[in-house]
Amino acid sequence: MRLSLALLALPLVLPTVAAAEEAKPQLMFVQTADRVEIDTAAQTLRLVDVGPQTLYFADRPERIAGHVKMDAFMAEWTAKAGADNFGADPPNATLSVYEPGKDNNTLAVIEISNPKLDGADLVYSYKLIDGAMPTAGEASSLFIDWIGVGGGVGPGFHGVGVGLRGPGIY
Repeated sequence: MRLSLALLALPLVLPTVAAAEEAKPQLMFVQTADRVEIDTAAQTLRLVDVGPQTLYFADRPERIAGHVKMDAFMAEWTAKAGADNFGADPPNATLSVYEPGKDNNTLAVIEISNPKLDGADLVYSYKLIDGAMPTAGEASSLFIDWIGVGGGVGPGFHGVGVGLRGPGIY
């Protein structure tokens, strides 16, 4: 699990390690911004005026939803979060962007890494997995996937974006 249980104040008392792994909530995260700027040469995306809080949610084994302040989310990219942190194992994400003149939002599935706060903006490095990156856009959301058993984005996995539920996720 990415976000520490202490941060969520979720007391989990589980009989075995295997049961503990299956019963841990698999948190996914959402960040919203007023607009996004993409630098395809540097492979960075800038969430301009990013929300000061990151939303999180899970639906299994129990429904959980809430938000954390940006400094707590940024700590999940460091060794302080434990061996299974976003910095050690960068997550996949789906970037959803409203582009002027388009009827539907643009979706790009990416791997994100190296987050850096720059004033009211949050900048990530990215690797494109699927879709096309816009050069810029208006209201944007970044749906950040969890990493774990069956985790990841894409066919055969339970994740965000274009993925499907895969074996062993139910």
